[in-house]
Amino acid sequence: MSHSYRDGGIVNDSTSPEISSVIEARLSRRDFVKTAAALAVTAIAPLAGCVSAPPLATPRFSRVEISTDDRVRVPPGYTATAMYKWGDPIGHPSGSPAFRPDAGNTAEEQALQAGMHHDGIQYFPLPYGSQSSTRGLLAINHEYTDDGLLHTDGFSNWSRDKVRKAQNAHGCSVVEVEAKGGRWSVVRPSSYARRITASTPIAISGPAGGAPAMRTSADASGLTALGTFNNCAHGYTPWGTYLTCEENWDTYFVNSATMTEDQRRNGITAKGRGYRWHEFDERFDAGRHPNEPNRHGWVVEFDPYDPGSTPVKRTALGRFSHEGAWTTLAADGRLVVYLGDDRTFEYIYKFVSAQRVDATDRKANRDLLDRGTLYAARFNDDGTGSWLPLVHGTGALTRERGFADQADVLIRTRAAADALKATPMDRPEWIAVQPRTKEVYCTLTNNTSRGAAGAAKTDAPNPRAPNVFGHIIRWREKGGDPASGAFDWDIYTLAGDPRHADVDKRGNIRGDAFGSPDGLWFDPDGLLWIQTDISTSTLNRNHYERLGNNQMLCADTASGEIRRFLTGPSGCEITGVTMTPDMRTMFINIQHPGETSSERSDPLKPHAVSTWPDGPSGGRPRSATVVIRRDDGGRIGT
Repeated sequence: MSHSYRDGGIVNDSTSPEISSVIEARLSRRDFVKTAAALAVTAIAPLAGCVSAPPLATPRFSRVEISTDDRVRVPPGYTATAMYKWGDPIGHPSGSPAFRPDAGNTAEEQALQAGMHHDGIQYFPLPYGSQSSTRGLLAINHEYTDDGLLHTDGFSNWSRDKVRKAQNAHGCSVVEVEAKGGRWSVVRPSSYARRITASTPIAISGPAGGAPAMRTSADASGLTALGTFNNCAHGYTPWGTYLTCEENWDTYFVNSATMTEDQRRNGITAKGRGYRWHEFDERFDAGRHPNEPNRHGWVVEFDPYDPGSTPVKRTALGRFSHEGAWTTLAADGRLVVYLGDDRTFEYIYKFVSAQRVDATDRKANRDLLDRGTLYAARFNDDGTGSWLPLVHGTGALTRERGFADQADVLIRTRAAADALKATPMDRPEWIAVQPRTKEVYCTLTNNTSRGAAGAAKTDAPNPRAPNVFGHIIRWREKGGDPASGAFDWDIYTLAGDPRHADVDKRGNIRGDAFGSPDGLWFDPDGLLWIQTDISTSTLNRNHYERLGNNQMLCADTASGEIRRFLTGPSGCEITGVTMTPDMRTMFINIQHPGETSSERSDPLKPHAVSTWPDGPSGGRPRSATVVIRRDDGGRIGT
């Protein structure tokens, strides 16, 4: 997501050397489209291994035109249906409270209902180990809350109960879903139904588990945190667990006392960002509980097939604003996890497990994510790159340089990457791995601060200042092995409206215009799905006035074609995408429809921006999971 308040007060003071600004010559879009082998590079060679392998299918649907309609628009021959909306009951055996938009639901009821602002999503077939495309589980992130919508009177009469309700609207859902006659619905009741909230006990494991900096007055062991929140994108493992990622966790804390350097580096402020949880839950006052922030900003793993299992914060994967955690296998069977830190001038990471994935014993992988090596990426100006190990005792990560041990390195991941001089990027968001070639793509959604006074200038992987529209970068690991320590990279595409000169002074983007790429996913056929998150403060304004509402596109990475597949309702973000194994059903999420330009708190009434999905008589706009099907039952996109 791209709310403007996210970066206030956050400063990356890294002294990483700027890559030479030789970029205009190497980023001609006309050169990019002359031939698939050219790959838009004129100053350096294209990716090692040459052209991206063609997908197994090509996008075959009528492109959807740019739209400002307050509805989801899909190509002719497709149907999109909102299925699981904020406030819908999850179907827990203990009860299914109905959504009451005017009377308002209690905090206890919200804990049994869909949370707010759906984001990452993954389909898990039922039963485990099957390839069922008609019955499964959906694990869904609920990123944040708009209290003007959540409570019938907004922030008025702020209370402990309102804080508890807001906390219960965060976290994750697990719901059972089933298709009958091609129509999908949530199964109620279901023994799998579960909500994980900002108050759920979560284990802390890995190198930072139990470290002194993780201990608090409420948890002297440093091994159990309360809750997960601001869960943005996600990932999943080969053994069928879900990875939910804590992004803007810092925005929930305040510190009006003495700020630590790490708190400052991670964006905590004296007044916070408006959630006001600290007024009735003192653990969010970092002045009184300075170690509490250290317990957030992690990747959390849980088993959707076991509703009684305890979620686990996997500290070996580092602590920062995790956008998501995308997995693939190394040549020797170890797990590789790619990670983006979604802040301006932050870094791209990957984790390589110490042990191989056991494909025959699910339980043997239970703690696989606790042991391995975390790396930060350095992109060189000649199109090469390297992975810098965040290992205590090596390079600059020594006790003499201020890092006490490996737990300290991981708790202060950003500081460690600063010390290694990783490459500051333009807000790394979603990452996707091509299923056959193992090429890796990453959305750099935008960075209007690049080139500003006192900020980093343009460099090879971040070529535009200010970067209003964003771009997509890609790399191929040496030898095609995701565990490699080196890679070759190029820019896949520059986003934006081609009428504007700052898109590219030498050419245009390929295919249909879009801005602020965010969500990114390869389907099993190798088609790349791109979702956008133009912030509401600029949506249909300024440079974005002719890009319309946020959208989802489908790309053939070999031919370069990018075709618009879907546009969303007014004020929304398009996010989250997954399919059933037969590729005949797609699930996506519509987040914050009707969001106003404040990007934080929507008005109670009237909702002039959007009334999606329930229409004018339905009350508040509601984030929702949308089911997309072809009317003839065929495979999506082809």
